[in-house]
Amino acid sequence: MRYYKNMCLKLLPKMPSLFLGFFLCSISILLAFYSNLGMSPWDVFHMGIVNHSIFSLGQVTQMVGFCIILLSIFLGVIPGIGSIFNMFFVGIFVDLINSIGIFRTPENIVEKILMLIFSIVLMGISTYFYLRVELGAGPRDGLMEGLVRKLNKPVWLIRGTIEITVLTIGFLLGGPVGIGTLVSAIGIGPSVEFSFRLGKYDSKKAHHMNLLDLYKDINGTDGVDTIESRKSV
Repeated sequence: MRYYKNMCLKLLPKMPSLFLGFFLCSISILLAFYSNLGMSPWDVFHMGIVNHSIFSLGQVTQMVGFCIILLSIFLGVIPGIGSIFNMFFVGIFVDLINSIGIFRTPENIVEKILMLIFSIVLMGISTYFYLRVELGAGPRDGLMEGLVRKLNKPVWLIRGTIEITVLTIGFLLGGPVGIGTLVSAIGIGPSVEFSFRLGKYDSKKAHHMNLLDLYKDINGTDGVDTIESRKSV
């Protein structure tokens, strides 16, 4: 019980940053959608499924995320609590914000371009906020990590293959492909990198806590201060 209480005290301060990241990520997705210039490869895939189902964009995002987490576990990648929350809450926020109706597709091409650019910038910022707390990456990053380990191939090849695959399937299902898809594919990486540098977050030195680590910490298997000890390694 003492370990559980200590763990809660350590996790609670991380929640605002984690959920701010999810919220901003959801806004970024909707901005790209309403720019009507094309979405990122994964969101093209999500919208393709939406076109042939009774589910909303948020619900499809959740279901795809759930399937990806299961596949990642099979590949040997244990998700973190942040990964699980990402799967649920990004979808919830997407549907909630969309239901309010605050976004509309602009008639002016300049406004559409600005909306797309802001979407890319916001995606970089949101990624920083939910990764900086080191509670697990998003489900899709976990899949990439698992395939890199399993196939022993470089990250760029695995990531590129995944995104081309989901983009192709999404396109065949009628997902919104456009110039924005290419711009997003090229621009999101630098946007994330810039946000990391601005926030002084080094992803190479990050030690994300997965669910197994969380279980050990709660039960005191590795001692009360295991999170801090991992960071000091």
